[in-house]
Amino acid sequence: MKLWKYILGAIAFIGGMIALSSTSKKGSKKEFNNKIKENQTKTKKVQEEAKKVEVKKIKTKKQILKAQNKTATTKAKVKNTDSAKKTVKTMETKYRKKGSKKKL
Repeated sequence: MKLWKYILGAIAFIGGMIALSSTSKKGSKKEFNNKIKENQTKTKKVQEEAKKVEVKKIKTKKQILKAQNKTATTKAKVKNTDSAKKTVKTMETKYRKKGSKKKL
């Protein structure tokens, strides 16, 4: 029974040593506060950049809407040429000789 107590004590001692070494690696409170301040400044910079990107995004959306409206109006003004194509095709089939080739 005494052997088990010694083994358990050794394991507890090793665990304590590991716990002490892990707490000493974390550093002091000043270093922690400095890291917090650095992170806050970085987040502020990122937020400023995000605002700039949002403004650019809004501008590009407006430009896209203008372009879509412009293309819609030009498409509405363009006449349909299907009937003209059909008449040309029927004229070609009626009056063109079968052996002659089209000129490009």
